[in-house]
Amino acid sequence: MRIANEQELDLVEISPNADPPVCKVMDYKKFLYEQKKRDKALKAKATKVTIKEIRFGPQTDDHDYEFKKKHAEKFLKEGAKLKAFVFFKGRSIIFKEQGQILLLRLAQDLEEYGKVEQMPRLEGKRMTMFIAPIKK
Repeated sequence: MRIANEQELDLVEISPNADPPVCKVMDYKKFLYEQKKRDKALKAKATKVTIKEIRFGPQTDDHDYEFKKKHAEKFLKEGAKLKAFVFFKGRSIIFKEQGQILLLRLAQDLEEYGKVEQMPRLEGKRMTMFIAPIKK
């Protein structure tokens, strides 16, 4: 304590369970600042995964499908995950098979850009499928 007071620094207990307890003389505010800075740098380096959504109807036309497929390609090339889903309105739920065929066709067309992470699955009124980009 005397040494820390002479140097106008803080006495920080590093390991309280050791015998005798381990302490260190340091500027505690500076230590906290450095630690915060390190944590922020690590957080900045972490990759952020974005999820882009594309919505289809069970009766989606070929032109609309091609248009949405181009967007899906672009999203996968940028490195974003893709959530493609077919939304069933009202009685259109009877076309479940068409929705599944549509999503599987999309997965097949986007095979070179991404791989299917989750096969088409019906949840309530939507059938969803996830496609992850292929790492280069």
